[in-house]
Amino acid sequence: MERLVMMDGIIPLYKERGLSSHDCVNHLRKLLHMKKIGHSGTLDPTVDGVLPICVGSATKVVDYLMTHRKVYRGSVTLGYATETEDLEGAEVARKAIEEPFTDDQIDAVLQSMVGELKQIPPMFSAVKVNGRKLYQYALAGEEVERPVRVVQINEFRRLGASRYDAANQTQTVDFEVSCSKGTYVRTLAVEVGEQLGVPAVMSSLTRHESGGFTLEEAFSLDQVREMFANDDFSFLYPLDRALPDYPQVELTDEVWEVVQHGVWLLQDEVGLDAPIIALRYQNQTKCLYKLVDHKYKPLKMFSTK
Repeated sequence: MERLVMMDGIIPLYKERGLSSHDCVNHLRKLLHMKKIGHSGTLDPTVDGVLPICVGSATKVVDYLMTHRKVYRGSVTLGYATETEDLEGAEVARKAIEEPFTDDQIDAVLQSMVGELKQIPPMFSAVKVNGRKLYQYALAGEEVERPVRVVQINEFRRLGASRYDAANQTQTVDFEVSCSKGTYVRTLAVEVGEQLGVPAVMSSLTRHESGGFTLEEAFSLDQVREMFANDDFSFLYPLDRALPDYPQVELTDEVWEVVQHGVWLLQDEVGLDAPIIALRYQNQTKCLYKLVDHKYKPLKMFSTK
């Protein structure tokens, strides 16, 4: 007999390489016997790392999770490029590196890319243009104008000494980057090569932080499966983890009764001056309220139970 367990919260999943983000959601839907599950930020199948998965009413905080910074560690290999900007695609360019770049040269390029940056998404990506995903155009051999997006690079630094492969005349640089949502790290890798005057490819990538969760906090699908079978739900975090920046207000029974119906609250009643506050009842965040004309009005309701 199928066991039904009602749950709400966030699973910081460790997504293994070879699985798509959609695969992970499907696996969890079958495992937890729940349909209301969604992820917060796609990871390519070739990339591993932390992928926050929202379950039940926590699916309403996906947008808030995506405002958190993302931290990746990976490597860029200089000397050749592929059509997909990672190792999955066919090689499209090569230029032998006869004399390796110094680490100082590489550091200068990485530092120059910190701040606001304009990016054009790669053709092999899920960005939609005119209702079709870019990779669908790419597979059909069609060209289409891609939208320019603005992203924020908070930090971009080299990890350890770069490595020169004399036999293949390539050079590999390990890096860590902290960035905003919407950043294509493989495109960053290509841009590093462009600034150095050589083709480049992202040769590995792991996401170490997303949605406020770190890789150390993440659970694999096998771990979630085993814990769920043993009635251990410690893999599930409260949706509060997505809302750390909002002041919290604990509600009395009487106030919660009216908040369930979307009643406004006077600023004087709340006693705060924050633009957005999180209202909690019985140790659970139920909704967000926004300050408008000295009144707090409903912004986002997560649960009325």
